Amino acid sequence: MEKEQYRSVIRFLFLDGKTCEEIKIKLQVVYKDQAPSMTTIRYWFNEFKSGRTSVLDEERPGRPIKVTTEEMVNKIHDIVLADHRVKIREIAEIANISTERVHNILREKLGMRKLSARWVPRLLTVEQKQNCVTTSEHCFNMFKHNSKEFRRRYVSVDETWIHH
Repeated sequence: MEKEQYRSVIRFLFLDGKTCEEIKIKLQVVYKDQAPSMTTIRYWFNEFKSGRTSVLDEERPGRPIKVTTEEMVNKIHDIVLADHRVKIREIAEIANISTERVHNILREKLGMRKLSARWVPRLLTVEQKQNCVTTSEHCFNMFKHNSKEFRRRYVSVDETWIHH
């Protein structure tokens, strides 16, 4: 049962003149283990006693609960595209959100990872994969043609080939 429904029942019984203890007993008879606690019943009893009529939560001040909006994802994506070497802390300051949220958006929403102090896409497109295959085939042909010259001109670091 939704919390607003419990509150409505508490309000009805309050208006009917029941005490907190009587309300607790009636709720336990009907809802058994799902009944709200005595603390909750007392809280809402006192709220209704002081004149509150709504059973809905009041709006709270502060930062909105949902920060990871499509607009925020696009904003962070634009920041990273403008400067691949930007730090998470700097993005957080620009976007006015926490560093944890920025990291989550970069990893989960944009599929990026930090590589040699740059944010790069983690997943390759079909075109990028084809470029890798073409480059690898070209390098392999160069190796077959003249392996000594190939070794002299190419340096391997992790998964990156650098032509020198």
